[in-house]
Amino acid sequence: MTKKILVTAAVTGAGETVSKSSHVPVTPKEIAEAAIESAKAGATVAHVHARNPETGGISHNVGHYREIVERIRESETDVVINITSGGGGDFIPNLDTPHTGGDGTDIQTPGERHHPVGQLLPEMCTLDCGSINFGNMVYLSPTDWLRDQAKRIQESGVKPELECFDTGHIRFAKQLIDEGLVDKDPMFQFCLGIPWGADADIETLLYMTSRLPINAHWSAFGIGRMQLPVVRLAAMLGGNVRVGLEDNLYLSKGVLARNDQLVDKAVQMLSANDSEVMTPQEAREQFGLSNPYGGGKK
Repeated sequence: MTKKILVTAAVTGAGETVSKSSHVPVTPKEIAEAAIESAKAGATVAHVHARNPETGGISHNVGHYREIVERIRESETDVVINITSGGGGDFIPNLDTPHTGGDGTDIQTPGERHHPVGQLLPEMCTLDCGSINFGNMVYLSPTDWLRDQAKRIQESGVKPELECFDTGHIRFAKQLIDEGLVDKDPMFQFCLGIPWGADADIETLLYMTSRLPINAHWSAFGIGRMQLPVVRLAAMLGGNVRVGLEDNLYLSKGVLARNDQLVDKAVQMLSANDSEVMTPQEAREQFGLSNPYGGGKK
């Protein structure tokens, strides 16, 4: 029996990648177009961050998110929309101001992080399940803040994608489930290869999948040169996959990629291994996704 696999396109992210590739979408129009083109290439889900159109940096502006989401919803191309709820977690250590952080520190409350999700009600959103060192930056997601966010997501009817950057994040995600803050059939996303979290290798992925609840669904991605190898590993182990310029800028060594090219490459890899890409509507049905705005074309 041919396995159906969900493919997520993470089209822009919030990292400092704009100066490294002209293909990274910045404006709401560019981000929406990247999501639509990725869907045409076969992506089931478009994972969305907003950027400041003038600087290319992270944006928390709900208006930017609204324009992205409306452009996708109004298009003739169907795709499941997944908005980040992980904005405003960057703490930059500074010895001169250790209690407030240094230049670049960007911390939002749980309510502020949830605001675009609560306002726009996508079918899915991410929930980063713990704090972690990102290089020399600390991404902060304290446990009680995550409980607050999880409750807000649950009340909104949006499906959380439980982002796990290390093994302890899986433990806390399971705690949220045990506390009734995440509903049945949870979706996990294993984020591999990010300094300094879980390694992007088969031993790590096997361990992480072994810690999942019985009824869980899961996906995985690797960053940089490990993006496409992790596609192969995740599919082989029965998971779903993610590609896109949020995590990797290159199609091959020295060749800058577009989002749709990375999706197409992943689709080809899956097809070569007797797997088919799940359609958006199949994903809605399998994972219980709902959207009060209609959620795409039938």
